[in-house]
Amino acid sequence: MFGLLFTSKELPRINLKCDPEEAQILREIFPSVLPGYHMNKTHWNTILLDDSVPSGELERMIDNSYTLVVGALPKVERTHIEAVHGKRIAEPMSFN
Repeated sequence: MFGLLFTSKELPRINLKCDPEEAQILREIFPSVLPGYHMNKTHWNTILLDDSVPSGELERMIDNSYTLVVGALPKVERTHIEAVHGKRIAEPMSFN
Protein backbone atom coordinates (compact mmCIF):
# COMPACT_ATOMS: atom_id res chain seq x y z
CA MET A 1 0.00 0.00 0.00
CA PHE A 2 1.45 3.35 -0.97
CA GLY A 3 -1.58 5.55 -0.39
CA LEU A 4 -4.78 5.58 1.56
CA LEU A 5 -7.63 7.94 0.64
CA PHE A 6 -10.14 9.02 3.28
CA THR A 7 -13.45 10.50 2.26
CA SER A 8 -16.19 11.46 4.67
CA LYS A 9 -18.30 14.45 5.54
CA GLU A 10 -15.04 16.15 6.45
CA LEU A 11 -12.35 17.29 4.04
CA PRO A 12 -10.91 14.40 1.96
CA ARG A 13 -7.36 13.42 2.87
CA ILE A 14 -4.70 11.02 1.65
CA ASN A 15 -1.96 9.17 3.54
CA LEU A 16 1.29 8.80 1.61
CA LYS A 17 4.59 7.12 2.48
CA CYS A 18 7.52 9.53 2.58
CA ASP A 19 11.21 9.72 3.33
CA PRO A 20 11.40 10.76 7.03
CA GLU A 21 13.49 13.89 6.42
CA GLU A 22 11.31 15.02 3.53
CA ALA A 23 8.15 14.26 5.53
CA GLN A 24 9.21 16.76 8.18
CA ILE A 25 10.15 19.41 5.59
CA LEU A 26 6.76 19.07 3.87
CA ARG A 27 4.99 19.47 7.23
CA GLU A 28 6.91 22.69 7.85
CA ILE A 29 6.11 24.11 4.39
CA PHE A 30 2.45 23.12 4.02
CA PRO A 31 0.00 23.52 6.93
CA SER A 32 -2.24 20.87 5.31
CA VAL A 33 0.53 18.21 5.48
CA LEU A 34 0.31 16.45 8.84
CA PRO A 35 1.91 13.40 10.47
CA GLY A 36 0.30 10.22 9.11
CA TYR A 37 -3.11 9.58 10.63
CA HIS A 38 -3.12 6.07 12.17
CA MET A 39 0.24 5.37 10.49
CA ASN A 40 3.92 5.45 11.44
CA LYS A 41 4.31 9.21 11.78
CA THR A 42 7.98 9.07 10.83
CA HIS A 43 7.34 7.50 7.42
CA TRP A 44 3.83 8.67 6.53
CA ASN A 45 2.13 12.02 5.96
CA THR A 46 -1.55 12.84 5.80
CA ILE A 47 -2.37 15.53 3.25
CA LEU A 48 -5.63 17.43 3.60
CA LEU A 49 -7.02 17.78 0.08
CA ASP A 50 -8.01 21.42 0.47
CA ASP A 51 -6.19 22.65 -2.69
CA SER A 52 -3.48 24.36 -0.62
CA VAL A 53 -0.81 21.95 -1.88
CA PRO A 54 -0.15 22.59 -5.60
CA SER A 55 -1.33 19.71 -7.78
CA GLY A 56 2.17 19.14 -9.18
CA GLU A 57 3.57 18.81 -5.66
CA LEU A 58 0.79 16.41 -4.68
CA GLU A 59 1.52 14.30 -7.78
CA ARG A 60 5.23 14.27 -6.86
CA MET A 61 4.35 13.07 -3.33
CA ILE A 62 2.14 10.29 -4.76
CA ASP A 63 4.87 9.20 -7.20
CA ASN A 64 7.48 9.17 -4.42
CA SER A 65 5.22 7.12 -2.16
CA TYR A 66 4.67 4.56 -4.91
CA THR A 67 8.41 4.42 -5.65
CA LEU A 68 9.33 3.91 -1.99
CA VAL A 69 6.85 1.05 -1.57
CA VAL A 70 7.55 -0.72 -4.87
CA GLY A 71 11.30 -0.29 -4.37
CA ALA A 72 11.09 -2.17 -1.08
CA LEU A 73 9.28 -5.18 -2.56
CA PRO A 74 11.10 -8.44 -3.28
CA LYS A 75 12.59 -8.42 -6.77
CA VAL A 76 10.13 -10.98 -8.17
CA GLU A 77 7.13 -8.88 -7.06
CA ARG A 78 8.73 -5.63 -8.26
CA THR A 79 9.50 -7.20 -11.64
CA HIS A 80 5.90 -8.42 -11.97
CA ILE A 81 4.49 -4.96 -11.18
CA GLU A 82 6.87 -3.33 -13.66
CA ALA A 83 5.93 -5.89 -16.34
CA VAL A 84 2.21 -5.26 -15.87
CA HIS A 85 2.24 -1.50 -15.26
CA GLY A 86 5.55 -0.39 -16.74
CA LYS A 87 8.61 0.98 -15.02
CA ARG A 88 7.09 4.39 -14.60
CA ILE A 89 9.35 5.70 -11.87
CA ALA A 90 12.91 4.53 -11.32
CA GLU A 91 14.02 6.74 -8.43
CA PRO A 92 12.20 8.94 -5.93
CA MET A 93 12.08 12.51 -7.19
CA SER A 94 14.00 15.01 -5.11
CA PHE A 95 12.10 17.56 -3.07
CA ASN A 96 14.80 20.16 -3.67
